[in-house]
Amino acid sequence: MLMFPICVFYFAAAGTLLAHHSTAPYDLIHGTIISGVVAGFDWENPHTHLRLDVAGETGSEHWEIEMESPAILSRLGWTKDTLKPGDRISVIGSRAKDQSFRMRAGYIEWPDGRKLRCLPADS
Repeated sequence: MLMFPICVFYFAAAGTLLAHHSTAPYDLIHGTIISGVVAGFDWENPHTHLRLDVAGETGSEHWEIEMESPAILSRLGWTKDTLKPGDRISVIGSRAKDQSFRMRAGYIEWPDGRKLRCLPADS
């Protein structure tokens, strides 16, 4: 009888953990490329976030870009100082399905052609 509550707890916890790392809000089929100026880069757990100001048809668009955790990005060559406000970059990734100014980054590219991955190779 004690086994039932324990099983329920583990299934509930597993669902929460999987939901936290879900890519469901993003369109993983159609890639998106945006270019702009870094407004901020938050090196924090559980995910780093990049804020990018992009020139749009009706003015400036303020994009929120989700990236992997600092631990994963560190293994890909990133540091907390990789991006600084004012840097001009392009982001290649997956836009939010609701067409808001949110995306999940796959790569960052600088004007000189340098690229850094934002996702591990198995993603």
